[in-house]
Amino acid sequence: MYENNWESLNSRKVPEWFGKAKFGIFIHWGLYSIPAYAPIKDYAEWYGYSCNMENPETEAQAKYKAFHKEHYNSRPYYDFKDEFTGHRFDANKWADLFKRSGAKYINFVSKHHDGYCLYETEYAPGLNSVECAPKRDFLMELKNALEGTGVRFGVYHSVYEWWHPYYLEDPEKYALEHLHPMLKELVEKYQPATLFTDGEWEHESSVWHSTEFLQWLYNESSVKDTIVPNDRWGKETRGRNGGNFTTEYGIIDVYLGTERRIEDVELDRPFEECRGIGRSFGINKEEGCENYLSVKELLITLCDLVSKGGNFLLNIGPDGDGTIPPLMEERLLGMGKWLEVNGEAIYESEVYSKKSADGVYYTQRDGNIYAITEKFPSKETVFEEIDFNENYNISLLGSEGKVIATDKDGKLALRTDICAPEDVACEHLYVYKIS
Repeated sequence: MYENNWESLNSRKVPEWFGKAKFGIFIHWGLYSIPAYAPIKDYAEWYGYSCNMENPETEAQAKYKAFHKEHYNSRPYYDFKDEFTGHRFDANKWADLFKRSGAKYINFVSKHHDGYCLYETEYAPGLNSVECAPKRDFLMELKNALEGTGVRFGVYHSVYEWWHPYYLEDPEKYALEHLHPMLKELVEKYQPATLFTDGEWEHESSVWHSTEFLQWLYNESSVKDTIVPNDRWGKETRGRNGGNFTTEYGIIDVYLGTERRIEDVELDRPFEECRGIGRSFGINKEEGCENYLSVKELLITLCDLVSKGGNFLLNIGPDGDGTIPPLMEERLLGMGKWLEVNGEAIYESEVYSKKSADGVYYTQRDGNIYAITEKFPSKETVFEEIDFNENYNISLLGSEGKVIATDKDGKLALRTDICAPEDVACEHLYVYKIS
């Protein structure tokens, strides 16, 4: 039994499935998907926080306010409840896309900081998708659609709410009388594989009574042996306490006065990097193609993270009607196509060497080394972390081309005799399997 303290709770191992999964999809969708606006490099899901501010504190907040005045006549943010219908949401289409992307789990935003819930709950009366315009439980629909796909269903849940009266009155009362019961209801009803909490940074974990909740989660909940929570349980906890460690655009936190990255943390568990295809998590229609990472850039991010022992949680922001923008769909399908050929180098892999030159990444699995290069395989790549050995059995995944190995000052150099793109069944990055 786990005790009500961080030392005991941190002794729980992150369930094995998570470290093997490597690639997940984050989904930010809610009332903020209707205006779908943020200044470039800002977060559209924060629209509600700024759009009705009397005195904006930053230039970005002033831009939200000006946009809202121009396009929505400064009406209350919650008026979007009537427009957010999700009438084109198709859980089966989403599930099929996620399966084809190669993702092994998802985190669906059940509630963001605005307090609006995409599921049926007694703790958000008049502010959930079953009571409001959609008349649908989006979480349950997607959970059911994912059954049998090999993609695990998980959730994101904000621990705080900008305008909840309990929170504004007394954060501890809010935590004990609203947040904890709401989280327990969510966990027991939907039995998620992940619980990605967020919004914790205004208070220490003692104010949120986080250890009390995690003690229940680990000892009593119906998913106590399989669920993976993260490390966002108080302003002091990221990269220190909780489940898997999380980064966001490479940063762990800035809440204690200094910016930390994953390299600054001594890891005893998997970590997970989350980011959008663009900059925003919620859809931001100010962003154009030039603001989105290409398939190649996303694959480089994936390989870099996996080579260091991490997972990649890639966010998409569906449109207000429930459709996934074609550009986001194209990126996911491109990643899935690459993973179909090279997945054995990613899934269930372990760290081989965190040292890597630009454009070179390493993993290992089942006694094999996987050496990944951005160079087209007709060009030679020297893998500085692998000593030359003439007895290696080497192949290029997705190709029948002959691999030519040479000794470069004791290090393994590889190229193939192929010369045309059609001679290998993938693009962007190329994987040598070394046995």
